[in-house]
Amino acid sequence: MTTGHDGRGTPQEAVRREAHFPGRAPVDAYGDGGFRFAGMSHRGSLLCVPSGIYGWPVTTAAEITGDSLERVLGEGAAIDLLLLGTGRDLIPPSERLRLLLSDRGIRIDVMSTGAAIRTYNILLGEGRPVAAALIAVG
Repeated sequence: MTTGHDGRGTPQEAVRREAHFPGRAPVDAYGDGGFRFAGMSHRGSLLCVPSGIYGWPVTTAAEITGDSLERVLGEGAAIDLLLLGTGRDLIPPSERLRLLLSDRGIRIDVMSTGAAIRTYNILLGEGRPVAAALIAVG
């Protein structure tokens, strides 16, 4: 969120911008409800896709739907595998979601967020077409 002045001393309304890092980067750390990557930190969940790293409003595995993965589906041609980090515990997605991703040619691998980060970093380093949906853990 940014605030400022219009140049005449008049305060401007705060503007909330979508959290976005324009590029691919490994995730350096996680915990305390957020992540560190590319020299930055982000509070909340993350969606890592070929076009960049985005804040993701999902806080529980029950919130993971086709709608919440719209960005993944939109970039599906550049993604072979989606790593789904469901927090501390492995919580499988619905069959409906699995089919939706499969129909777009995207395989899904579900694991804890920590395991998903480690796997994402390795596959990213190998230049593989991978994406990650990571639920933040406290």
